[in-house]
Amino acid sequence: MAGPYRVSFDFLEVLRFDPALKPDAPYQSWGTEQVFVSEDRGDFIALQHILVMRVQMQDGQVSEPIVVRHWRQEWRYEADSLLAYEGRNTWVRRPVPAGERSGSWVQSVLQVDDSPRYAARGRWQHGDSFSTWIGDETWRPLPRREFSVRSDYQVLVGSNRHTITPGGWVQEENNLKLALGDGGRPRATLPYLAREYGVARYERITGHDFSAGQTYFERTEPFWAEVRAAWRRIGSAQPRFALRAPVDQGGLFAPFFEYAEGLVEGKRFDVDDARRFIDRTLAERYLAGLPAPP
Repeated sequence: MAGPYRVSFDFLEVLRFDPALKPDAPYQSWGTEQVFVSEDRGDFIALQHILVMRVQMQDGQVSEPIVVRHWRQEWRYEADSLLAYEGRNTWVRRPVPAGERSGSWVQSVLQVDDSPRYAARGRWQHGDSFSTWIGDETWRPLPRREFSVRSDYQVLVGSNRHTITPGGWVQEENNLKLALGDGGRPRATLPYLAREYGVARYERITGHDFSAGQTYFERTEPFWAEVRAAWRRIGSAQPRFALRAPVDQGGLFAPFFEYAEGLVEGKRFDVDDARRFIDRTLAERYLAGLPAPP
């Protein structure tokens, strides 16, 4: 899964269960993205996605590279627990049943700022034609492509399939759009609004200059490692925790991105300063009081 890619995203609402619901416009986008191996310990593998784009200006000139830290995925072999999303910007640590651990991999998907998004257990299947991983169905927060245009539902209930291809890999998503009612539970009438199908195609490319992404990764990774360590401390101390707002929607990540940009521009990394900044930012901007369990 690591390497240089052109990635395209296609999402289509294929079924609507609410007769009053207007058809959702198909979503399409693409980008050029380098996937870096952040960690590889055999039974734990972490991959960091970083977009490196150039755009053509009105005068015909090509811009300097635009670098955006994208999502992160972490794979853990035979994990005994995972961090599950339960709606209302709240996550809870849940055990993986002992009988379901053998031979399984838990994929955890992290936001652009290394805060949690969702996690699922699944198994890789290796055949003569292809290798594929199919994950369990899980709850997940709305992505930017949805919350920026929709307010009539609160949770995606979805599953992922990852398939390795000769030229890269493909992620397929099968998602239900779920509206919550009182107490964070599915509402009593028509809880599911629609089903969407999504495909992200990672096509390996050559000739694209990803050096700006490499620089960003190398200069900022020590800082982001401290951010992840802080999240692990929070998860250990609080098996259930909540955020003040969705990370993208609430702009929570902005201070972290600004700090990282300073490192890219040459600021010396001081681990003690970084830890103080991270702890203060998480306490003041991110963490919220817990809602009652659904």
